[in-house]
Amino acid sequence: MAEKTAPHNQQQLHVFFFPFMSPGHQIPMLDMARLVATRGVKTTIVTTPCNFSRFQSIIDRDRQSGNVDINVHILKFPSDMAGLPQNCENLDSLPSRLLSNSFSRAVMMLQPQGDDLVHQYQPDAIISDLNIPWTAQIAKKYDIPRIVFHGTCCFSLCVTDSVSKYKPYEGVSNDWMPFLVPGLPDRVHITMSQMPGRFFRNLGLQEFFIQFVEAERNTYGVVANSVYEIEPEYVEHFKKISGKKIWTVGPVSLCNEKDVDMAERGNKASIDKDHCLAWLDSKEPNSVIYISFGSLCAFAESQLVEIGLGLEASNCSFIWVIKDGFGDGLAIQDLEERVKGRGLVIRGWAPQLLILNHLAVGGFMTHCGWNSVLEALSSGVPMITWPLFGEQFYNANFLLRQLKIGFGIGVDTGLKWGEEEQAGALVKRNRVAAVVSRLMGGSELVKEMRERVSRISKLARLAMSEGGSSYGNFDLLIEDLLALKKERLAKGE
Repeated sequence: MAEKTAPHNQQQLHVFFFPFMSPGHQIPMLDMARLVATRGVKTTIVTTPCNFSRFQSIIDRDRQSGNVDINVHILKFPSDMAGLPQNCENLDSLPSRLLSNSFSRAVMMLQPQGDDLVHQYQPDAIISDLNIPWTAQIAKKYDIPRIVFHGTCCFSLCVTDSVSKYKPYEGVSNDWMPFLVPGLPDRVHITMSQMPGRFFRNLGLQEFFIQFVEAERNTYGVVANSVYEIEPEYVEHFKKISGKKIWTVGPVSLCNEKDVDMAERGNKASIDKDHCLAWLDSKEPNSVIYISFGSLCAFAESQLVEIGLGLEASNCSFIWVIKDGFGDGLAIQDLEERVKGRGLVIRGWAPQLLILNHLAVGGFMTHCGWNSVLEALSSGVPMITWPLFGEQFYNANFLLRQLKIGFGIGVDTGLKWGEEEQAGALVKRNRVAAVVSRLMGGSELVKEMRERVSRISKLARLAMSEGGSSYGNFDLLIEDLLALKKERLAKGE
């Protein structure tokens, strides 16, 4: 017997959120859903059991506050059917990169369950990660708008579009020769070694990526975790080239004002919150560099050793996050002993937002995932860029060439998924020590950099405050979706 569909509330807007199961995508979309819910919108997050366990405590606290209407619907993740181990429901839990294709198949298998939920609850709109392309088919089927979330900045979206459209790499003699990307507001140069596609070639994901393009055709608009004032020319350029509405609503991480929310954002931290804060409290302002390469980084052991020895040689205080299952060799363990007190090593999940917001932190060595970049910008922390894959080289280009608030570690290419161990140590200890010492020093160049990133931080916080651009864009997004709902209901009368 078919399930009854939920009756439509004529006044309240109901939005379904479909976050992709990867920390850099799931975390900001959860924040976005919570911010939408604070505007009186009925909000539903569609996820899987293991992913829900990562953010359930934050949702429970929001519900207990009584100010929001947030629901969660659980989809059964088809691990067995896709050939995945049990509980591998997030990209960061895969035991091997070579299972990425199986993970993508599992995501595509969720479509019937997603369709059933939309049919049953009749939301007025879908906000979906681009990595869940089947939400476009569902939105079209039920005649509701789909808003896509890309998870990166407009600068990187524009570079990606121009590279695809104009193919400026044709005729370039080698992978490391810079070429001009045409059709952009500024002169932007990249190399073929930095293009996102090269890092996933051996995983059989091409068909999955093609579906993203098709889904874009059935998409009403784009929501971006960015700040209009940081990249105005690229927001406007993206509107022009995409022909779609775009709402910049970031930095969404700023909705986490309590220490407990910052500490548990994304997952349960592997270090006690109070211990971490006490360690930071013992340090001088701007004296600590934070090192984290995101939840999907898979460095070779030899590269981790070089990073560790470089940090030791820099004589700077540091917090270094190492992914679970990596850096277990004696060399890293011995290093931890030698730098005890000056260096804090966190294995697993770190309370990144809490750390970056602390006055003691004066630098961030990052893989340039946009989520991490925007958190650092919001906190006024300059960066050392070490991009690894995807659009991270484009993000690094934006930081170094457009915003001028960091130094590059000096990598020409990233790591192909599944081949990280063969890559070995691309950056040696002397280079790590030199760049860390440079950023954490007191040169005039660094002082100017700190002043610039401080101004950007103020812009970002103003954007999220009442009267700010991102605050207003949330209102405009909701007004737009409400107007579409009224039109749709009027047609059906």
